[in-house]
Amino acid sequence: MRQGYFWPLYGDADEMVFRYAPSREHRHVTTFLGEFQGTLLSGGYEAYAAYAKGKSHIIHAQCWAHCRRYFEQARDRDPAASAEALALIGVLYRHEEILRERELGGEEKRDYRMQHSEPVVQAFWAWCDRQCHRPDLLPTSPVSKALKYAMSRQGSLQAFLADPNVPNDTNHLGGACAPFPWARKLPVRLTEIGAERIGFIQSLLATCRLQGVNPYTYLVDVLQRINVHPASKVIELTPRVWKEKFADNPMKSDLAMADQ
Repeated sequence: MRQGYFWPLYGDADEMVFRYAPSREHRHVTTFLGEFQGTLLSGGYEAYAAYAKGKSHIIHAQCWAHCRRYFEQARDRDPAASAEALALIGVLYRHEEILRERELGGEEKRDYRMQHSEPVVQAFWAWCDRQCHRPDLLPTSPVSKALKYAMSRQGSLQAFLADPNVPNDTNHLGGACAPFPWARKLPVRLTEIGAERIGFIQSLLATCRLQGVNPYTYLVDVLQRINVHPASKVIELTPRVWKEKFADNPMKSDLAMADQ
């Protein structure tokens, strides 16, 4: 027995892929993302920053929830400083909540963030700088580690301000993984081939969930349709496109109906 890893990827069209790899080596990011172009939103794992470094066609945005976690872990050792950091980050999240309540998008969302969230982000960096000059702050303290984490990712953490399509964290990815306990840190006995196959199946099921597609109806249709569907148009059998083309009149099976 040894560890293996599922790498969940969440696309901007609400589609998910679970890729299996036997390790967390940086090379897997390059394999999975290939020639990706656009904005890459990730947690703090340095493999993503290494992949995006030097690529002008990639904007790397990072997650404020991961940043907040470091300050939460410092509460016991330095409650006052942690409370100040968490309060500032909390204001950012309150503005994101207001955006959802008002259902703002596009330029209106970007303008709101620049007017309300950007000053909070700058206040947070100024606070971090002041903390770094504290004479009583030891390099090994949890707050020092939290400050180092945040300030080394300054550009990536504020990337969400300029793009209304970019969330300020990766919590939506965690929510999409929640129904699949094997995607978390649990001991699951699988062969590597079995893990890859499960990744394929759960990619379809997770995407069905995100697209509002009944996975049972989808699989009953696709497992029959695939025999006659052109291989060159296989994208039409992915849940997102299938929803548009076939969901109104899906193929049914007498056997499937009896099983229900």
